[in-house]
Amino acid sequence: MKKSIVTCFLILCAVTLITAEEKGKRPMTTDDALNMVRVSQALISPDGKFVFFSKSELDWDKNKRKTKYYMISSEGGKSFQYIGEAGGSSFQFSSDGKYLSFKRTVEKKSQIFLMPTTGGEAVQLTEHKNSVRSYKWAQDSSKIFFTASEPRSKKEEKEYKSGYDVIFVDEGPNGQTEDRWSNLWMFDLSTKKESKITDENFLLGNFDISPDGKRIIFTAQYSNRRNDAYKIEIYILNLQDKKKIRLTNNNVPEGSLTWAPDGKSFAYTSVDDKKWLNRNTKIYIMNPDTKEHLLLSGKYEGIIRGITWMPDSSSILFTGQQGTNSNLFKIDVSSGNYQKLTNVTGTLRVNSFSKNKKKMVYSFTDFDSPDDLYVSSIDDFKPVRLTNANPCIEKEILLAKMKIIKWKSKNGFDIEGLLHLPPGYKEGSSVPLILNIHGGPAGCFTNSFRASYHVYAGLGYASLSPNVRGSSGYTDKLREGNTIQANDGIGLGDYWDLMNGVDYVIKKGYVDENRMGLRGWSYGGILGGWTITQTDRFKAASIGAGVYDWSSEYGPGFNHDVHLWHIGGTPWDNPKAYRNQSAYTHVKNVTTPTILIHGMNDTTDTEPQSMMFFTALKDIGKAPVRYLRVPREPHGFREPRHQRTRDIEEIKWMQKYITGIDWKPWERKEEKKEETEEKTK
Repeated sequence: MKKSIVTCFLILCAVTLITAEEKGKRPMTTDDALNMVRVSQALISPDGKFVFFSKSELDWDKNKRKTKYYMISSEGGKSFQYIGEAGGSSFQFSSDGKYLSFKRTVEKKSQIFLMPTTGGEAVQLTEHKNSVRSYKWAQDSSKIFFTASEPRSKKEEKEYKSGYDVIFVDEGPNGQTEDRWSNLWMFDLSTKKESKITDENFLLGNFDISPDGKRIIFTAQYSNRRNDAYKIEIYILNLQDKKKIRLTNNNVPEGSLTWAPDGKSFAYTSVDDKKWLNRNTKIYIMNPDTKEHLLLSGKYEGIIRGITWMPDSSSILFTGQQGTNSNLFKIDVSSGNYQKLTNVTGTLRVNSFSKNKKKMVYSFTDFDSPDDLYVSSIDDFKPVRLTNANPCIEKEILLAKMKIIKWKSKNGFDIEGLLHLPPGYKEGSSVPLILNIHGGPAGCFTNSFRASYHVYAGLGYASLSPNVRGSSGYTDKLREGNTIQANDGIGLGDYWDLMNGVDYVIKKGYVDENRMGLRGWSYGGILGGWTITQTDRFKAASIGAGVYDWSSEYGPGFNHDVHLWHIGGTPWDNPKAYRNQSAYTHVKNVTTPTILIHGMNDTTDTEPQSMMFFTALKDIGKAPVRYLRVPREPHGFREPRHQRTRDIEEIKWMQKYITGIDWKPWERKEEKKEETEEKTK
């Protein structure tokens, strides 16, 4: 009784502070998050005059999101709908800017369509026997190159449809699921005919066409075991004689192949040129004639995304994340020196550049601003805002305040994290805490808008989101910090990074150590599960899509990183380590009330892992436990009603066991309306 009175008093104080500070606004709800508009797929036209983009909005009745496509002047103004309800995917401008191309499904197969940029109807271009996978325009816009899987013969198709659909795992193109070998094709726009470029039993990755249109570089592998990505290699093919040459021979995957405009070299990304290391991605340059290559970005620490050559082939542009912020960078090919072209506090990600690389369209978000699209010149950074997708967030919602904090952890690591505080937070007051654990392990919490922080802030919680050892976006030393190479592993040093961060915010007076909960998904579920076996300091836990027993996940799951970096060896030659680093081994220690959540179609971290952990907790009976086993969902939930159930049930759990409140969730307007109509009937 006394606990409830104290809790209510604290919440009343918080509300009083909020009312005085931001009159007329209200706390954020789960439904506000679901209702948010998402802008994406932005492309700037080759001449830099227009931007194509998409808007995704919630269709609650159909339990999915609905996407529409727009065009807008790069100088801003009003957008107009550009493509009809049929929509599409994989949008690209032709190099000459005359067409917008995209994929659309016809008779259950994905085909390429063309639409004049001046407007008009979309026209189907390809009628390929199987779905088009990825595609690219030639520099002169006369051809489109694409990849597609090999079709079955008529006899094979007939037998397949009759029920001969057994999957021979890890045989031929199959992995754990069925697949087909893929090859390269070319479609000539003048003759409207397609021709096959390669005819091999391999699986194609990404590719690029040389500026003169005579050669293609591509990545491929000849097997499809789940952990075979290290067998990906780079090849070059001469289009005239179809001669193929292998350019790399190592144990590390390469990607992001991009020809230099002068055709003398190409850039690609990889973590190393010899073996697959747990490091941030690097940029390499290769001369395809000599196979000589060099590490270009050795002086840069952080994440590299979206490499693009400048027209004179002297430098490369990329989006780089360093710490919690992302900006545009340029690196000099001759020296490897780099410069930061933008200096925003938040997350800037370039979507595309104009053909002359003088303009870019990019998205920007920070902790209290959802993603929107902007255009700016490269040399003189003066953003023009194109969208204001969620004006209600700024006008109506009370948002958390955020600060970046740092603390010392085990073995001399400096750890950085995001601390979100409730609206109207008064310095020196201690509030309940939600400890967030990111996915990965090489994920990272960034300075970007995440609705859950603000939802919990509206309920009076602070949120701590640590970038523990193993996180990307920092140094290679931090990235490798939770590996056996660093005499560490999952659940060892990273656990202490979490707990030292919790101790830091308690010491600073932000957090009431008697009212703390944790939540995590994927690797966050893994480390969260481990954490509650090691400490009883948390009053509640929500862990989703995790792995709790490494030995039983070795076959079904992705195990390359586990046996190579995070545990070492296999369950049969290193059984002690596999047992010791599994939360399941220590499950008898758990006294924290725990809710588990897992999608039944999850193939990243398989669903039986949560069933095992739940059953153990239920049988042991030391703490309350609940399991939400969710139909149809993969690793990341897609259906809005499932997303809402996941979030609402988690909040109910946290409120009950952290603050002692029997919390009643918000009602959606649509559901309230349906209930009223049903009663009227």
